[in-house]
Amino acid sequence: MDGEIVPSEVAPALRAGVLRLARRLRVERDRSALSNAKVAVLSHLARVGESTPLRVSREERQQPQSLTRVFAELEAGGLIDRRPDGKDGRQSVLTLTETGRASLAADMALRDRWLSEALTGLSTTELGVLVLAAGIIERIGETSER
Repeated sequence: MDGEIVPSEVAPALRAGVLRLARRLRVERDRSALSNAKVAVLSHLARVGESTPLRVSREERQQPQSLTRVFAELEAGGLIDRRPDGKDGRQSVLTLTETGRASLAADMALRDRWLSEALTGLSTTELGVLVLAAGIIERIGETSER
């Protein structure tokens, strides 16, 4: 090897690291925290604003039928509002409520607290590398959503 780094060599290590970190973040959540499916829906609505159930399922790569109960539970809990779509009466539009926004923030705070503690002891350089890596990983994720 001549020192050149190629994507096919980076991908396995990156995948393994991201999956291990994601697993740890899920485990570190409080047992009363929102389910992963609920977090996905609330995060989607926080990111894009109002959305249809079909768009949520498509962009979150879920089967629409598997989110039906999730939408109903979020609505019953006051975390989302559902109203008929003014353009297409067969569709509904979902919006994040303030309660939903607060619940999502609380859930994310649990993970952030653990991660912040896990980062303690890293050097300034290592933390800087992680800041850069986080931006790159976010960009990679956005690219695959298109």
